[in-house]
Amino acid sequence: MFITPAYAQGFGGGDAFTSFLPIILIFVVFYFLLIRPQQRKMKQHRAMLGQVKRGDRVLTGGGIIGTVTKVKDETDEVTVEISDGVKVDILRGTISDVFTSTPNTGGGQTPGKGGPTVVGPAANDGRPSGGLLGGLFGGRK
Repeated sequence: MFITPAYAQGFGGGDAFTSFLPIILIFVVFYFLLIRPQQRKMKQHRAMLGQVKRGDRVLTGGGIIGTVTKVKDETDEVTVEISDGVKVDILRGTISDVFTSTPNTGGGQTPGKGGPTVVGPAANDGRPSGGLLGGLFGGRK
């Protein structure tokens, strides 16, 4: 006969490390591209919420912009004035962004009349801030 039988070669001959190596590499890639940046973002958000003070303009999770009039540290509540005479108590965790007013140092101008300075996550105008692949996708240097 001209045809010889073909025998399948077994995969089970390798050790355990080489069989789990692709799974380990996928986890490492997920850590650096997904988990680590998310942890960094959460840490920055917690620090931003810890620095909220009276007079800051805040954006709530519901899309309401208001001015902080009172910070209650013991209960994690913040009193926000959303309109003239309308004050609401919100939880500090529902604040999604903080805008503060910086005073101008020019002669004769009243403090607090400067343009708003963005403190929170929108401080980079929505563009990537660099990072691992930020240079490839238009991040700042």
